[in-house]
Amino acid sequence: MRRVYLVAATLLTAATIYTPVSTAAPAAAAITETVYVESTIDSDADGKLDRIAADVMRPDTAGKVPIVMEASPYYGLGASATAMNVPRGFGRWYDEYFVPRGYAVVEMEMQGTSRSTGCPTTGGPEDTASVRAVVDWLNGRAKAFYADGRAAVASWSTGNVGMLGVSYNGTLPNAAAAANIPGVKTIVPIAAISSWYEYARDQGIAYKGWDSNYPTALANYVVSSAQKAKCKPVFDKLSAEDGDESFDYTSFWKARDYRPGAQNVSASVFVVHGQADWNVKPSQFGRWWKELADRNVPRKIWLHRGGHLDPISFRQAEWQRVMGLWMDHWLKGADNGIMSEPMADVQKPDGSWEQSAAWPRPDTRATTLYFGPAAGGMSGSLTTTPVSSGTQRLGDNANLSESLMMANPETADPRRLAYVTPPLTQAARLSGEVSVTARIASNRTSTPLTAVLVDYGPSTQAVLTERSPLQLSTEKCSKTDLRFRTGCARPPQVSIQAVTATMLTKGAIDTKNRLSLESATPLPTNGTADVTWKLHARDALIPAGHRIGIVLVTNHNGYIAKDTGASGIALNVSLGVSKVVLPIVGGVVLT
Repeated sequence: MRRVYLVAATLLTAATIYTPVSTAAPAAAAITETVYVESTIDSDADGKLDRIAADVMRPDTAGKVPIVMEASPYYGLGASATAMNVPRGFGRWYDEYFVPRGYAVVEMEMQGTSRSTGCPTTGGPEDTASVRAVVDWLNGRAKAFYADGRAAVASWSTGNVGMLGVSYNGTLPNAAAAANIPGVKTIVPIAAISSWYEYARDQGIAYKGWDSNYPTALANYVVSSAQKAKCKPVFDKLSAEDGDESFDYTSFWKARDYRPGAQNVSASVFVVHGQADWNVKPSQFGRWWKELADRNVPRKIWLHRGGHLDPISFRQAEWQRVMGLWMDHWLKGADNGIMSEPMADVQKPDGSWEQSAAWPRPDTRATTLYFGPAAGGMSGSLTTTPVSSGTQRLGDNANLSESLMMANPETADPRRLAYVTPPLTQAARLSGEVSVTARIASNRTSTPLTAVLVDYGPSTQAVLTERSPLQLSTEKCSKTDLRFRTGCARPPQVSIQAVTATMLTKGAIDTKNRLSLESATPLPTNGTADVTWKLHARDALIPAGHRIGIVLVTNHNGYIAKDTGASGIALNVSLGVSKVVLPIVGGVVLT
């Protein structure tokens, strides 16, 4: 049940391993063990409470230590069978970094995955309950057992837990913080989900590829082979309740939305997200962050230029420095100045970083630009003063790619409308969430709309390779990997492309959900309706001389699932009242 290893802390400072203010201890023994924590749920309905497997590595000392914990549904995937009585093997860098610095590292296996019993439910309350069980055990509130049935007691634990992880492994910390599980002192959600509805849907319509029983597909992917047959009724229930018929925001999705729980959060939160992450899309950090900011939750944020990535692969030295200080402060009470450092780090397109006292950036103001007629050589205009009347016609987008939607804004095209500013006389900093309002008259009661915010002007765009959620959770991450930038530390490949139009952000809505995401209100076909929707959060600098554009389409086939009930769309967009509201630092765009 227990094994003792020598942790050579002196190696941790070599090459690219960095030491925080709380320095590594001398070489010392570490104990590893596997325990099974009794939860309060029976998610597979077998008459037994689910038992949650957790691997522990901790210093072999007499004192109590805090815990850095990663919870995951992925530990059992792509690996050979693991014995019940010994740990799988601590594949991340956390054990090598934190154990010599006086922490325990715990890797817990979500219910129904790897060696845990129960059934995964893709963000459901059962996920949170499995995390709660292990945190409760670490705080003396739950029972645990070794594989041979002997009681396992966490007498070595202070009860202070810091959760971190990437993708689903970062989503579980969001769930724990929203549930305000006692003992969870800080979370570090990286590329993490805060609303499962918005992982699969954008304001009433499904994302392309997420439109058919997605919760069931993911649960069936992560479930252990030992639990798969037992979990079939649970998965059938997921399919029956996921609302694919309407894509509305139902009670099923409310139970998987952590943002309302922001009012309960007592843990500090360190958010990391890629602005080009179109797997876990930017609304996942943007709207969660706003809820936390509105409640003045202690927080910090990194926004990088890439997609679905872990910062250990592209900013290793600074990431380990900050993580060391962050955990020391929130789990050990160290007064080390981490909360006096700037709140926000934002990566620029060239790969360099800049810091800000807050995010959105201080002095950000809502700046309104109105849709107008053709002007200045463009097929549509954006102005600070609305025109008094006029409409433009928009038809169905049958085959335009996003690049073609943005191209040639000077040319009228019935498959898309483009509204563009004159060249900017000074640079504009976008920081926050964009919203669009369109007054439309449609020939269909259901009409999907997508708005794309564009930076028009010659530039270069960096395209980075990214990792799958499974890669991010299971890539080998030893000292050698960190030193030689292999495995988890392998940097993303970067290709530089010359562009004349850069997509900054986008967002879609099913217009029948314009009044509520919980129920549909058909569009009138004999009048107009105002439709307001949000785009994903963004931080970007638009250079002087460039133009800002909004491109409006109906079915964006590369972004959302096609609304088959809305084919043959024809609608009129009213000018003057239709508008885009931009979060601009200083509030000045056009002079």
